[in-house]
Amino acid sequence: MLNALEVFTTVVVGVMVGVEFSVAFFVNPILAGLPGDNGLRGRTHGARLLGAVMPFWYIGSLVLAAVWAVAGWDHHGAGLVVTAAALLILSVVLSILLLVPINNRVKTWTADGLPADWKQQMNRWDRFHYVRVAFIIAAFALLVAARA
Repeated sequence: MLNALEVFTTVVVGVMVGVEFSVAFFVNPILAGLPGDNGLRGRTHGARLLGAVMPFWYIGSLVLAAVWAVAGWDHHGAGLVVTAAALLILSVVLSILLLVPINNRVKTWTADGLPADWKQQMNRWDRFHYVRVAFIIAAFALLVAARA
């Protein structure tokens, strides 16, 4: 049973890393290169879509890692799992404190009602997102190492 939990947790976190990595390094740069307000439209739609899904994914990943840490406390790699869970906690805190407030503003924007500093807000979100991606990549790597 622990083995199945380990595999499932690793896959869930790994897929989340893939999505967030692609947003940071592919999707947002592609959207930024579109003419006119097309990129902004993509980001507002993404803010609504991913903003609805990612809280469950982040919290779910954290819960899975915590359950793995408790269930496998006396097994090899438990310290790595605990550290991975701590990084996932940091990613959730970073999201709630810094990224979600910006995301909540972005998802309400229209081309007719943009704040004057909308580009700066997008850049700020991107910078915080890079940090969050680093946290979850590190957590994923630790979970993989704990399975070894």
